[in-house]
Amino acid sequence: MALRYVIVQQPSSAAQLFLLYHGINDNPDSMAQIGSWFAKAFPQALVVSVGAPYAGSMPQGRQWFADIPPHDRSEQQGVDAIMPEFVGSVRHWQQESGVRAEATALVGFSQGGIMVLEGIKAQPDLAGRAIVFSGRYATLPLRASTRNTIHLIHGDYDEQIPLQRAEEAKQRLMSLGGDVTLDVVEDLPHAINDRSMELALNHLRYTVPRRYFDEALSGARPGDDDVVMMM
Repeated sequence: MALRYVIVQQPSSAAQLFLLYHGINDNPDSMAQIGSWFAKAFPQALVVSVGAPYAGSMPQGRQWFADIPPHDRSEQQGVDAIMPEFVGSVRHWQQESGVRAEATALVGFSQGGIMVLEGIKAQPDLAGRAIVFSGRYATLPLRASTRNTIHLIHGDYDEQIPLQRAEEAKQRLMSLGGDVTLDVVEDLPHAINDRSMELALNHLRYTVPRRYFDEALSGARPGDDDVVMMM
């Protein structure tokens, strides 16, 4: 079991790190095409597409865990089983590039989006940004950290992962004091289109993470953690 990496862009000295995680029955080569948008917008970023370790049911397709119905307890078990490799992929490229977590963005689509949300849920210090296209949690979180700014982007015609799942994620994170946004793309099924990418890039360019405001108001040092738990 091994992850495969496709480097989309590798500057001589990276200021930012983008790691992309594909959906079920997709592969890192295909997701690298999405990575090219981030590479063009952020020329000083190291951009890497990460391939899942398990074979899917389609030729050349890969998956992060078995395709299990939502709310099945075994799905969370499948996510937890692969989580060390997922976290390891992030730590590996942070070490290789010298880019800290605060300047790391995790980008996931579908099952890859589940892994991104669950990865940050498991380790709040993993990355400063998350862009999740058509994703959801395996299990809604019980805590949220303002260390992460989470951008959910979802089509209103998504039948594979209904919009309701993204709305539930947003509501839960907001109730826990997390830093989250949700953009709904009209007439979009389970896919990424130009409008989705425009929203993602605008978030990265113009949205100021809430933690910066919190640190300014509290006098905390940058990077101090602020975790809120559900009681």
